[in-house]
Amino acid sequence: MAQAATVKAAVKDVPFVWEGKDKRGNKVSGKSLAANEQALRADLRRQGVVPVKVKKQSKSLGGGKKVTPADIAVFFRQLATMMTAGIPLVQAFEIIGAGHENPAVQKLILDIKAQIEGGSTLHEALKKHPLHFDDLSVNLVEAGEQAGALETLLDKVATYKEKTEAIKKKIKKALFYPCWSSR
Repeated sequence: MAQAATVKAAVKDVPFVWEGKDKRGNKVSGKSLAANEQALRADLRRQGVVPVKVKKQSKSLGGGKKVTPADIAVFFRQLATMMTAGIPLVQAFEIIGAGHENPAVQKLILDIKAQIEGGSTLHEALKKHPLHFDDLSVNLVEAGEQAGALETLLDKVATYKEKTEAIKKKIKKALFYPCWSSR
């Protein structure tokens, strides 16, 4: 019995893209999570949709979307705001992760949340993702944790990231300007 529960827990929902017809004969389409194609087809039929085409969504998260530095800046801003409002850290991660449109960012945030739930500190969890969190950010978060001023330092990291992104945009814009004017 315990093995059956373990096997069931190991089955993950897979993203599917589907097309079908509703009760009125109108074309409908969407994206859904299901254990397999048969389960999705049965679920669609229960909703009054006759599935015409069902296929697994590509493995790349969000159709090739990546975690951008702008996503990280927004993440730090949202986390700082929630911590200032008194929302517990794990709950803040759940809210931010569930509310993000980019599946790659969702996966990153929920992975960090799982590490924190497993006993890691926030800076240790961030340090495990060096592609997304630089040493300065990780060290500032660590200092905030040790000083008991995490909200303040998260706010400062968010401001730093936002300003850095704004400067990068200005530099890119300045670099492209001569290309257009020389034509």
